[in-house]
Amino acid sequence: MTDRNNRVPFDEDNYTHNINRNNERMLDRRGFMKTLAGAAGVFAISSLPWGAVAAKELLGLGEKEYPHQKIVNVKDIAIGDSVDFTFPSDHDSAILIRLSERKYVAYQNACTHLRCPVYWVKEENEMVCPCHHGKFDAKTGAPTAGPPRRPLPEIQVEVRNGGVYAVKVKRYEA
Repeated sequence: MTDRNNRVPFDEDNYTHNINRNNERMLDRRGFMKTLAGAAGVFAISSLPWGAVAAKELLGLGEKEYPHQKIVNVKDIAIGDSVDFTFPSDHDSAILIRLSERKYVAYQNACTHLRCPVYWVKEENEMVCPCHHGKFDAKTGAPTAGPPRRPLPEIQVEVRNGGVYAVKVKRYEA
């Protein structure tokens, strides 16, 4: 749109009229970095309460005792056999192995390498992770082959009243 003299009705054209405005905020590099640092600080401070709650929960896991859960009757598991169960919650799969007449061991059966399921192989007398050929000692839960470097978290069990009960999870400690 032009006037009679073929001029634009204001001093600038449509492409540059917003470049040099007075009374506008200017954000230079220093101002941008201050804003960025301030936002990061606000985020860090606002996440502190959640970090404290998580740390408190993680620090207490090694000593936390859960409601005792019956896994199996003693008469229903033969020496050398295993039973899958969940403990302490329905999302935590575990395995109980009867090593001898009076020796029972239980572990969370998620491999400590990449959380693949670990299986009891009775013929080889060891626990195996099929994902990367990791192997664990059934007596201690310690890795014996493959990429896992940490032992499986042990579940303490008790035998009473003809049953085997899961009592507590012993977490791996660095």
